[in-house]
Amino acid sequence: MMPLEPVVLSFSAVLLLGLGFGSGPCNIACLPYLGPVFTATGDGIRRAWRILLPFSAGRLTGYALLGAFSGFLGLIVQDWIAAPWVRWVLGGATITVALSLIWRRHKRQLSCNSRHGGADPVEVSPPVSGRSEPVLPSGLFLMGAGMALNPCAPLTTVILASATTGSAAAGMMLGAGFGIGAVLIPTLVFSLGVAHFGQQLKQHLSRWGNSLENASVGLLLIMGLVTAMGWIAP
Repeated sequence: MMPLEPVVLSFSAVLLLGLGFGSGPCNIACLPYLGPVFTATGDGIRRAWRILLPFSAGRLTGYALLGAFSGFLGLIVQDWIAAPWVRWVLGGATITVALSLIWRRHKRQLSCNSRHGGADPVEVSPPVSGRSEPVLPSGLFLMGAGMALNPCAPLTTVILASATTGSAAAGMMLGAGFGIGAVLIPTLVFSLGVAHFGQQLKQHLSRWGNSLENASVGLLLIMGLVTAMGWIAP
């Protein structure tokens, strides 16, 4: 086997590489996973951070750890991230988020029924305290990490450059730089566009709010299952 040619990249170079990736393919890959979450919760622009913060933190952590491992070992870890366990992480996290949304709705309905003496009130989807749904942020974090661990051409270049450094710290810097670039544009797109669309959709279709939420959660469950089974690759 021919030895791999060393690849040297600066922090600014991987940042630009991440921006290029985040401005196109990343948005498409994230939409089937995050879109249903925004639709199910109805969280608008002001509360979009509750979804995007843990998800983006998971992606940044995943990219940084990949770079650190590559730099520390001086090896290409591409084979590791192509292993089945990576899709299990993303698929399992997606299912966890779906189940946490079901639990969130169940608690909301119990609260409404207790306030209205068991009647069936019109559901207005009030904000739910983050303390009552601790599984949702952790599930979103793992979902983001799972997205980061899926191989793509720009990430492969960053991993190769990290392995070339022979340093965990330098590799982590490269991975984090790529992650920052890859996260910035999707965060803007989802916080300003998808979150607003999801909120408006739920408000305008409030008569079918339960059905819309059920469909969104069902889509998340399907995405989690087909991802874990390896039938689709994000």
